[in-house]
Amino acid sequence: MRKRFRRSAALAATAALVFTLSPAAHADPTRDVMFVGNNWDGTVDVIDARTFEKYQRIDVAGDLDERMAEMRLDQRIAMRVIRETAGEGHDQLVDDIMVSPDGRTMYVSRPSLGDVAAFDIATGDALWHRRVDGYRSDHMALSPDGTRLLVSATTADVLNVLDTATGEVIAAVPTGDFPHENRYSADGETIYNASIGNVIAPDSELLDPLKGKRELTVIDAETLEVEQVIDFGVGIRPFVVLPDDRTMYAQLSFHNGLIEYDLAEQRRTRTVHLPLSDEAKEMKRRDYPLDSAHHGLAMNNDNTKICNAGTISDYAAILSVPSLTVDAIVETGDKPYWAATTPDGRYCFLSNSDSDDISVVSYDDPTEVTRIPVGDHPQRVRGYTVPADVLSS
Repeated sequence: MRKRFRRSAALAATAALVFTLSPAAHADPTRDVMFVGNNWDGTVDVIDARTFEKYQRIDVAGDLDERMAEMRLDQRIAMRVIRETAGEGHDQLVDDIMVSPDGRTMYVSRPSLGDVAAFDIATGDALWHRRVDGYRSDHMALSPDGTRLLVSATTADVLNVLDTATGEVIAAVPTGDFPHENRYSADGETIYNASIGNVIAPDSELLDPLKGKRELTVIDAETLEVEQVIDFGVGIRPFVVLPDDRTMYAQLSFHNGLIEYDLAEQRRTRTVHLPLSDEAKEMKRRDYPLDSAHHGLAMNNDNTKICNAGTISDYAAILSVPSLTVDAIVETGDKPYWAATTPDGRYCFLSNSDSDDISVVSYDDPTEVTRIPVGDHPQRVRGYTVPADVLSS
């Protein structure tokens, strides 16, 4: 009798344990990955953020001929202008990348097509596409709940807001000239949009006013009403805003380094000058790629380190925060044009747009851990945690 009781108790305990552990045991495994947009290829490479293994390459321009056939004459002319200016003789087929909170849908801005397209990550199938205002789509941001996609419509000087379910444009928020990077605040209540001015205009300091309004536009994320406009007077390149919604680190057009900016007092508090390579010292202002000396800024997860892409000098600078002292200058591939932190906060991925590879730099031990070959002209890199079943083996 006692044995039967013990056996029954043991079975009950086992059943209770299985019941308790079942959700975790059967939860879908996930992977930390980096999405690399190959601008001239029109492809996105998916790379494991821990092992650096490459998963699938997703074609995001398979509908190129179809989209071109739909274009009006003015849109075709704009596409050619983009090819001969920002594209350096190539169509720009993927600029920015965002991924849905469930890790299954990818959104891509396609500058030369002037649109945004959504794709199923697992299959690569296109879900929808939508043209933005004007002729060119650029940097994006995704709302924390994944329902709204922000897209800078550079030639229309507005920030388009799209419904991610359908691609419908639900708002156009006015910005400075050539809106560029977009960020949500840490609490998701505020949108920051930075404009770079007309980078096609002459780079002479005497003709600088022709570049237009270069501003930081602060927007209420719920109402989409503009709350504040801060005139910087110079193009704002990649930037980050700390969770205090006051401290901003930003790169500026033509500046080799970064600044610290107090959003409450609307003033620059510190300026960091970083070194130039011998080759960069010989460059003229007009030779800077689209006015950017440094283009790529990221921070580790606890906001104690900055990764700064030294675009014209081919390096990554790792700095400590809040001191803003330089820990190391790390050599990268050719023309690093973006910086992104891996989901676990350990590494900075820099896209070397001229050597077609990625430099992986450690925050804690500032060295280049590895270099990963990717497609033609990598630009934007974004890190996400996604279900393992959307990745190819």
